[in-house]
Amino acid sequence: MRLNQIFQKPVDRTIEGVIKADDDSGLKNEIEEYVLTNEVSKRLEAFLEAYNNYQGANGAWVSGFFGSGKSHLLKILALMLENRVIDGTPVLDSFLPKCDDNAILKASLQKAIGIPSKSILFNIDQKADVISKTQIDALLAVFVKVFDEMCGYYGKQGYIASFERDLDKRGLYQEFKQTFNKISGISWETGREQALLEAEHIGQAYAQITGTSVESVNGILDKYREVYKVSIEDFAILVNEYIGTQGNNFRLNFFVDEVGQYIANNVKLMTNLQTIAESLATKCRGRAWIIVTAQDEMEDVIGELDAKKENDFSKIQARFATRLKLTSKNVDEVIQKRLLLKTPQGASLLQTVYQQQANNFGTLFDFSDGAQTYRNFRDQQHFINCYPFIPYQFTLFQAAIKSLSEHNAFEGRHSSVGERSMLAVFQQVSIHIANHEIGQLATFDLMFDGIRTALKSQFQAAILTAENHLNSPFSVQVLKALFLVKYVKGFKPTLHNIAVLMIDRFGCDMLQLRKQVEEALNLLEQQTYIQRNGDLYQYLTNEEKDVEEDIKNTDVDSDAVLAELGKIIFDQIIRDRKIGFDDNKQDFSFSRKMDDQL
Repeated sequence: MRLNQIFQKPVDRTIEGVIKADDDSGLKNEIEEYVLTNEVSKRLEAFLEAYNNYQGANGAWVSGFFGSGKSHLLKILALMLENRVIDGTPVLDSFLPKCDDNAILKASLQKAIGIPSKSILFNIDQKADVISKTQIDALLAVFVKVFDEMCGYYGKQGYIASFERDLDKRGLYQEFKQTFNKISGISWETGREQALLEAEHIGQAYAQITGTSVESVNGILDKYREVYKVSIEDFAILVNEYIGTQGNNFRLNFFVDEVGQYIANNVKLMTNLQTIAESLATKCRGRAWIIVTAQDEMEDVIGELDAKKENDFSKIQARFATRLKLTSKNVDEVIQKRLLLKTPQGASLLQTVYQQQANNFGTLFDFSDGAQTYRNFRDQQHFINCYPFIPYQFTLFQAAIKSLSEHNAFEGRHSSVGERSMLAVFQQVSIHIANHEIGQLATFDLMFDGIRTALKSQFQAAILTAENHLNSPFSVQVLKALFLVKYVKGFKPTLHNIAVLMIDRFGCDMLQLRKQVEEALNLLEQQTYIQRNGDLYQYLTNEEKDVEEDIKNTDVDSDAVLAELGKIIFDQIIRDRKIGFDDNKQDFSFSRKMDDQL
């Protein structure tokens, strides 16, 4: 039986690896595919408790690393709190079955959805595309923009939105749009984008609906532009006014994706976020919430704190008191439930494999030589859930991605994001080995192809060269595995540990595999793709490779080396030229010899 025959769902089906806040095209599929893990259930219970029983904190901070499902959770929350109807089905009806027997979570969700609300979901970088982060009000400008758009006004230009809002308050907005359309022959939605060209028609339409002369309102938008300004307090007042028009108990919730990267290392933006949350709490009294996502914990985003920052930080913590931290454990469970669920027949076959191989797991998959220990298969069910992957691969790959991002290996604005989630990488590996037989395993090097399109060229140059010039495919596989673990702290790339990464089936001959890995390492070292440091083998980046080549190509006279070593050993370390003999209290000189040379 082939691997692709044991999965409940086809592994090559379309799975959106990166959830986009502004993409409404596949909402039904995104809800169906969402996996409610035990960890997320606990975090959701805490959030809903705060949301249903407002106690002053009106913010939630969703954190977690690459591919842990932050954006997916944020999107599901945004859809669920306003209970959007998708293809005739309310989101709550689709989500409740995922809660299984968790009666507390179900009750909390139903209570939260009983509160009428509107969700504004956006990726802050996308909405801030024309706004410089160096501007004092950069963050506020994004919030004002999305709020204006939600109200039906022109978010790209705040002064035009202000003009529209004033007309709306006077009950003239719809009449103005119709009048402008008659005069100019184009819709107002098109006309406001060409406001400079349509200034005359705008003035005429405004004069007609207000009963004033065209001359007196000439350049009306220019006047709005001159006086337009908005403060955080003004914004909070506008939000409160909007909420007031929506009836009792209504809430307006802002869901902000990737805010951590946007405010990172910028104290002003961080304090602006805190002040926006604070002002909304003061003016709206718990009827306006801000839920944000970040790659890291709040402490990591802010960085090192001085006394001033510490004070600001305590305020932002008070506002975003509810934390939804997603860990690698969450990633494992999502991948297993979304991608690796087995058919009853597949599970039965794997039970047989488990019973045959369980006693070998400790020998096969344990790293030695002082390396960090990783979790092995816990029991039969865990084995069925993970197969054809090995538990260490989930943790080690996440550590690899994190360490590579810390060394700026990825292209793109936010180096830690890359282009794919872990789910997409594991799916790609599953497709690659789909036709393998049961009993075969995914080797760690296969993960490389899942991230290679997001890597900077200088980091993968050696692999590209090796693929073109080395006649040993296995050596290239070893090189890819060494690249992934290059910066992982705690992992020691010794011969044994590299061999563990390359185990591709149960029942493989470990002695033969070690020999094969050793030959590959010797070839890679000889060709300067890697360097050996004692028992450790390390992948060389472009710059490191140049240095290693220069060292290899530098001729040094052996006599000069001996002379230099002689100075270090006999002049600096062993300074005495004689040895004392205690029995007769006499000193005797000794011969100094190195590499059999006096």
